[in-house]
Amino acid sequence: MSLRSILGGSSRVRKSSKKSVAKKPASTPSPSSSSWADSLPRRKPAAQQRKRSKLEEDDDDDLFDDKLDDYGLVRALGTDLNLRDTSQAVLYIRSHMFSPMPEQATGMNSTKIAEVLNYRKRLPPIVTISHVQTLLLSPSAVEREIAELARAGFLRKVVVARRGDIGEIVVLSADFEQMIKDSTSVDEKTKDSLMTFLKENPGTQTIGRNALRASEIEQLIRAGFITSHLTGVIHHGSMSNTMNLYSRPEDRVTLTSLDIVSKQPTGSLGAVGGDGALHKAGGSGGGSLSLSGRGTDATEMKLAVPGNGTFLKLLSSALEHFVSLLGKSRYREAPETVLRDRWDGGIAKEEARYAAKRSRGEFAGILPGQTRKWRQFYGLSFDWVLREAVGSGLVEVFETRSVGRGIRAL
Repeated sequence: MSLRSILGGSSRVRKSSKKSVAKKPASTPSPSSSSWADSLPRRKPAAQQRKRSKLEEDDDDDLFDDKLDDYGLVRALGTDLNLRDTSQAVLYIRSHMFSPMPEQATGMNSTKIAEVLNYRKRLPPIVTISHVQTLLLSPSAVEREIAELARAGFLRKVVVARRGDIGEIVVLSADFEQMIKDSTSVDEKTKDSLMTFLKENPGTQTIGRNALRASEIEQLIRAGFITSHLTGVIHHGSMSNTMNLYSRPEDRVTLTSLDIVSKQPTGSLGAVGGDGALHKAGGSGGGSLSLSGRGTDATEMKLAVPGNGTFLKLLSSALEHFVSLLGKSRYREAPETVLRDRWDGGIAKEEARYAAKRSRGEFAGILPGQTRKWRQFYGLSFDWVLREAVGSGLVEVFETRSVGRGIRAL
C-alpha cells in the first residue's frame, strides 16, 4: 500500500478553474454584477476630491452673485479719531505701511526675512498726497494745509512727472535733511550748500542753474537729490503700461509719436522723428534744431528724493494686483472682508479653530511666505493699499449695511 493512499490524498488547497466558474448556473447572479453603478465611468477618488475642492474654491469666489447694495460712498477711510491734520496723517501712514512680521510659521527662511527687513529700511520716508486726502474729510483743506506747511518749511512737496496722483509726494523737512546728512556720495561742502538753499527757499521745487555750482549739481544728480528733465510738450514715447495707467491725459503726449511717425512717407525726414528728434529726446546729437523748437523745450532742475523710484515701482505693482483681485468678481466689486482675504492670500489665521487644526495636523491655510503679499510686496498692509487705490481713483468704497463696506473697481 502506498503512502498516498494511507494519507488519504493530497491536503494541498486547489483553486477553482475558470471553466468551473463559467459553468455556474446563471440563476444566482452576484448583486454587484447586475448593479446600475456598473454603467457609470470609474474615476479615481483623488481626481474626484481635487475636482470637488476646485468647485468649492470657485463657489467661494462667487459668494455674491448679485450686485451689492449701495447706500452711499464712504467720505473718509480714517478710523483713528486722533487724525486731525496733515502732519499726523503723514506719520500715521508711514507707521501703518507694512504688516508686522509673523512670529511663527512664517514660511520664510532667515535670508528672505532679512531681505524683507532691509527692503523696508531702504524705502524713503515719503507719503503720497492722495493718500493723505483719503484719511481726512476735506481734500481741498489738505491741499491748503500742505501749501502752508511747505511755505513754513515743515515739509517738502516733490512731484514726479508723468506719474499722476501717485507721483505727488510729501516728505517732512527733518527727514529730508537727515537723508542729505546720511548720504555718502555727497561731500560736506555740497551738503551745506544744498541745506542753505533749502532753508532760504522753503517752498520751492525747482533749482536754478545759478543756485549751485556745476560740480555740486553733478554730485546731487548722481546721489538722487536732483533730477533734470525737459519742459514743454514732450515726453518720451516709450511709456510703460503702468505709467499710462496713472499718468494724466496731458502727460501722455509724446515728442516723437509712433502713430505720427508711422504715417510719414518712407525715406522722409518725418519717418525718423523729424528735424532734431534725437536732440529733443534728451540726446546730444548734432542734428539741426528749428528755431521754434529751441524756445519751447528747456532743461529744468527739480528736487527729488533718493529711492522714490523704488517706492513708485512697489506702489504701482501693488495697485495693479489690487485691482486684478476685484476682477475675479462678476461685477468687479466685493465686500471688504472678502477682498482682504484675497490680498492676504488665505493664510493660516491665529484663531482657535485654526490652531486646533494645526495641532491635529490638518490643513489650516498656506504660510505667509508663500503668498504674493510677502514674496512680491514685502508685507504691504491691505488698508494701506486700499487707501492708495482710492486716492488714485482706481476704486471706491461704499456702505452696504449688510456685509460691511463694499469696494468697487472704477
